[in-house]
Amino acid sequence: MLVKIKQSKSEKYLLIFLISLAIMTLSSFVVIKNKCLFVKKVKVDNLVFENKENIIVMNVDCGNVVIELLPEVSPKAVIRFKNMIANNEYDNIAFHRVVENFLVQAGDLEFGKKGNINYTYIGSGKSKYGLIKPEKDKPFDFKKGSIGFAKSKSGDMEDSEFFILLSDAPLFEGEYTPLGRVTHGFKALTKIKSGNKSEYVLRPEFINSLRMLPEISNWPKVCQ
Repeated sequence: MLVKIKQSKSEKYLLIFLISLAIMTLSSFVVIKNKCLFVKKVKVDNLVFENKENIIVMNVDCGNVVIELLPEVSPKAVIRFKNMIANNEYDNIAFHRVVENFLVQAGDLEFGKKGNINYTYIGSGKSKYGLIKPEKDKPFDFKKGSIGFAKSKSGDMEDSEFFILLSDAPLFEGEYTPLGRVTHGFKALTKIKSGNKSEYVLRPEFINSLRMLPEISNWPKVCQ
């Protein structure tokens, strides 16, 4: 014969609390494991641009990031950047430096390649294109979403590394060469993995691909 045990009010409240805690824990786990859950996907085919020749699209883990280059501000730097993009130099290159809520940086073509990362020297690599002088004479407001060339380890020169700002940085004006601004997909950048205690990221995320807009028809379907 089964005897029904009557629960007290405190036991019922405790049971409700434990069930609620389990649900919240599970929900938090799902959100953490799916960091891109609330990132709106940018479908490039649905966008209209005036100057398509100056539009680039970077595919990262949480989707597409659309950037408008500004050759009227930094003509030589933009041409160089376009040349490297045309040669697919940035595909599978690490976001090796991420300062949370401030910037993400990538572009070490020598030590930042996926499958061949050198954690000792990453951030100091050189490209086959050589160093160039910065273009920072024209006024430019380095606000959130701005992209610019990073300085090389050789001093006030630039190579292939670039950064994208996650917040305004007015002190960058006159210090770095501006390349353009993010027009769509900014939130995907905020989900890029950062280091716990260091700006340099162990087991970083990567640029999946970086293309000029006219080349998008040749992209894999995953990037559309």
